[in-house]
Amino acid sequence: MGADSNREDDLDRAFLALADPIRRRIVARLSRGPATVNELAEPFAITKQAVSRHIQVLETAGIVSRTRDAQRRPVHLEPARLEDLTAWIDRYRLASEQRFRSLDAILSTISSDATASTDPREQEER
Repeated sequence: MGADSNREDDLDRAFLALADPIRRRIVARLSRGPATVNELAEPFAITKQAVSRHIQVLETAGIVSRTRDAQRRPVHLEPARLEDLTAWIDRYRLASEQRFRSLDAILSTISSDATASTDPREQEER
């Protein structure tokens, strides 16, 4: 149960981090390549410190990481964490799709049965 609990905690942190629209925009920007805090702060009407806090939340969630490149500390997207989130979503999406396919099959059978079994008086008129 410990590993499952840790995995659930990781998912909770990641989804919570992505609940904020600014953090989602940061992730969208990083999908095009690494960027510094200054570069990430440009499109927002908030301070660089606020952007740094958003990046820290994303980093704690494992969605981004920072490296040192001479004087720069570029922020990188961590695709493995996004793949974990996608896998979790897909598991439930696929289960839901299967239930809908089953329901469609049942409804199709009911519809076919209803069409095949018409009122005997209608059959005499034909």
